[in-house]
Amino acid sequence: MGRLFGTDGIRGIANRELTAELALNLGRVLADMLGGGQQRPDDRKRVLIARDTRASGPMIVSALGAGIMAGGTEVISLGVLPTPAMPYLVKKNNAQAGIMVTASHNPSEYN
Repeated sequence: MGRLFGTDGIRGIANRELTAELALNLGRVLADMLGGGQQRPDDRKRVLIARDTRASGPMIVSALGAGIMAGGTEVISLGVLPTPAMPYLVKKNNAQAGIMVTASHNPSEYN
């Protein structure tokens, strides 16, 4: 798994290295790290998720979101969004994390 984690995030070919199962598990781990399931409903942690227009984006976003929510953390899906908007929206929405599903300059099969 170490080969998927780089300095700028997790990289892999969608549905090969970067599967729905991996995204689900990553979502669960993030929720655990944030302590989402240990909060009262009014103190629930919040994670924003957005993506680029690659075909694999909806699958990855759905799996990540499912894992995060299974861990008791709220998910706000922002749909398609330019990457630089994420940090602004994390701060504006008082979120604990933001996830941008994109592979920018990599070939289309990556995400």
